[in-house]
This record gives sequence, C-alpha cells and structure tokens, in this order.
Amino acid sequence: MSWRDLEAGAPDLAREGWARFARTKVALLGTIRQDGSPRISPIEPYIIAGELVVGVMPSPKLDDLRRDPRCVLHSSVSDIDGSEGEFKVHARAMRTDDPALLNADGTWWAGREPDRVGVFSVEIDEAVLITWSTDQARMTTSRWSRAAGHREATRTYP
Repeated sequence: MSWRDLEAGAPDLAREGWARFARTKVALLGTIRQDGSPRISPIEPYIIAGELVVGVMPSPKLDDLRRDPRCVLHSSVSDIDGSEGEFKVHARAMRTDDPALLNADGTWWAGREPDRVGVFSVEIDEAVLITWSTDQARMTTSRWSRAAGHREATRTYP
C-alpha cells in the first residue's frame, strides 16, 4: 500500500502522520539485523509522487533492508510527555529503480551514483498515530490498514 492509498483510506491519519515526519524531517527506521535483533537508525522520509520514500547510504542499515524488507518508520519524539504525538508505519521497504523517485528534486540522493545509495519505496502494511492528553491521562490510538480499515480507541493510562 502506498502513501497515496493511506491518504485515500484515512486522510486525517495521513495528514496528521506526515505533520509529525515533516516537523523534524527526521524519522527513526527500525530494521532487522542478520542475527534477528533490531536496529534503529535516523533517516529522512519523503513523499514523492504519492509514495513514501527513503534513501539509504551504504551501511549496515542498507544491508538489513536488502536482506529483509520488513521495517518500521517512527516519528521522532522530542518531549518527555509525548505531547506532539507519535506516528509510525509498519512496512516493507522495496528498492526502486523508478527514475521519478531516484532523481526527485530536493532529495539528498538525487544525482548520486546508483551504487552509492539505496532508494526505497515504503509499502505500508499499517499506519498508527498515538496522541496523548496528559491533563486527562488519556491516550488515543488511530490505526489504518487496508485489511482492517480505520479504527480508533481511547484509553486511560498508565
């Protein structure tokens, strides 16, 4: 499922989620190491032609995605109470050879040699937005997947 599909199926969730990525222009990418343990690394997400796209320099993170495309992309969180909320997509990062994505204006990888970067279209399995109302001790989780559609739940915490 592309970013465009998320926008069509859950436009508010897509808008609020992208706002969290765009606020810092940095997200955290979780990948799976060869031994099965998790790896987390900062990365810049982009939306290009309706696709959520990331570029990866030669690195262990690139090796992870080449071996196993399963990943999670999580918005950065900068305050202790989480008041800005959290957005994450559970996905598969699929290497692309689409010239529109490889040469997109404003990306750090445009014009680089293809062997010096991996460009991936992020195929979304599920998108999740978590918002916190600390004054009311309430947490709201909004989820969307193609299979289950949009669901929202609010609960008290801790």
